[in-house]
Amino acid sequence: MTGTPAVTPVRERLVDAALDLFDERGYEQTTADDIADRAGVGRTTLFRHYRSKEDVIFPDHDRLIAAVRERLATSSAGTAIAAVTDAVRLVLLSYVEEGARARRRYRITSRVAALRDREIASVARYQRLFREFIADWMGSAPADALRAELMAAAVVSAHNHVLRRWLRREAAEPAAELDAAMARVVQLFTADPHTTDGSMVIVLRDTRDPEYVAAAVRQALQS
Repeated sequence: MTGTPAVTPVRERLVDAALDLFDERGYEQTTADDIADRAGVGRTTLFRHYRSKEDVIFPDHDRLIAAVRERLATSSAGTAIAAVTDAVRLVLLSYVEEGARARRRYRITSRVAALRDREIASVARYQRLFREFIADWMGSAPADALRAELMAAAVVSAHNHVLRRWLRREAAEPAAELDAAMARVVQLFTADPHTTDGSMVIVLRDTRDPEYVAAAVRQALQS
């Protein structure tokens, strides 16, 4: 018996149509109507799902920001580091789950200044959220406020570094690389400034295979 072919959801059809057209015609030469036509839907349907033609190819940052905020909100002072690490991993894995679409978006965004500007603005939203959370955790002293600002920037930079490596097919295990990168970030901002030697090991709660976690820790210590 022959099964019924799966129907691609409208949102995914619109994303694929936009990516195809941006590649074929260029971003500036592609209109929202072109994308709707290629996806086989009406203009009204497109704008029911997305606010503009550039929105079509970007991740749902509103949803991701909400998920990050929710994860951070479940933490306490004692679990703040684990919460930040979990939240950053959540964002990375959302890109990894997109697979080829994320890589196509990266190539197009790299070529189009307007799309790069949009991506930079999205990154700033994550950094602001992490800064506010870390500031609440560290305290309200001026020195702590500066540390929170710097740590939030480092957290986002670590994520973006690993993400770009994965997008360029340079990272086979992006989650493990991110865990190692985050361990370095945490070490930079939580180590005793009067300590000049030795290594600091930070233990985070993790549900994955202990050998997987241990490998990430070893990589961080050897870096």
